[in-house]
Amino acid sequence: MRMTPERRIRISNALFYMALAIEVVLMIVEKSELYFGLESYVFRATFLITLVAVLFKPHTKKEWAIMVAVWVFTFICYRITGRNELLRFATFLFAARDINLTRTMKTMFYTCLAGFGIIALLSITGIYGPISYVTDYGRDWGEELRYVFGFGHPNTLYGAVYTLTLLWIWAYGKRAKIGEYIIALVINLAICHVAATRTGYVISGFTIIVAIMARYIPKISEKKWPYILTVVVTPIACVAFSIWSACVGHIPYYLNDKDWYQYVWKINSLLNDRIENLYRANNRHAGAIVSWKLFSDRLSEEYFDMGWVRIFYWYGIIPAILVIILVVVFIYICYRKKDIWTLVLILSMSVYTVIEATFVSRYLGRNLLIPVLGVYFGWLINTKKTAKAD
Repeated sequence: MRMTPERRIRISNALFYMALAIEVVLMIVEKSELYFGLESYVFRATFLITLVAVLFKPHTKKEWAIMVAVWVFTFICYRITGRNELLRFATFLFAARDINLTRTMKTMFYTCLAGFGIIALLSITGIYGPISYVTDYGRDWGEELRYVFGFGHPNTLYGAVYTLTLLWIWAYGKRAKIGEYIIALVINLAICHVAATRTGYVISGFTIIVAIMARYIPKISEKKWPYILTVVVTPIACVAFSIWSACVGHIPYYLNDKDWYQYVWKINSLLNDRIENLYRANNRHAGAIVSWKLFSDRLSEEYFDMGWVRIFYWYGIIPAILVIILVVVFIYICYRKKDIWTLVLILSMSVYTVIEATFVSRYLGRNLLIPVLGVYFGWLINTKKTAKAD
């Protein structure tokens, strides 16, 4: 058979879908209490699949130049830090250039819905995974009952529902009725209640209200101000607050010689000691500004909640700055394409990442917007090509 460019693209896309399916299923398993100790081998396999997908499809000289530059930089980051996420994510992004976005995002939605539903069902029926835990979650009132429904932690339970909500908004939000939005809000608030997550109430309410505005004020997508506002909020305000938190993590509850320290204490308390934990959770002060480097190192593996801070700590200041620039470029592409729905997800996920690190992970399946970014980035480079978003 003659290997035409179209046939090469179809084969490349099939490889991408295979790798994405594996990563999403692995992410679902990771959210449960099942133990799977072979993640690193799966990551290598999906990386090789997407690398073959990238190499197999046709590219322009401009694309090759950009891809090689990104690969060299992310490989250097990997050799310095020992973390290969940036290299893997970049390759997935390149492999996603020609996929059908609507089909991809809907498939991710239904796969996650089925996977998360199975986890909850196994817990409710008593087959596998506890329904709830009574323990001290580090909040002011000591031990408390919080439901997990097989997800291991109440915040993980909420994160699963939040993920489904974001995917639903992207895939169906533009045509959904107000009743469907109300049902989505009620489900989110019910999960927030049983999981006892204060963050969830704010994030879910904010996200769905913004989505309703996008749905019922369609002309908003034609205006510049939503895109400019999103840049101001994220990454500028989100990153600025995260940097400030990393700078003042040593203050809460221990220093009181300045009046403004009281405000640090209050904000830290509202965030359930997340700011303080950047400095005091371990002897390395992992996450505090004193632990940041231009490029991170192989010892910087600690986990903590604040996602933007984790980017700086895990990968280094220079990679983090490039990630921020990439987010700004992503927002610019949304403006060029008048895509208010992807903008809603960027805004919501960025604000959520200030507090939680759900989307800053080695599990590629958690990063809902990589397929969208891959298609849009390819569109930006090759403006004569059109993204398959409809």
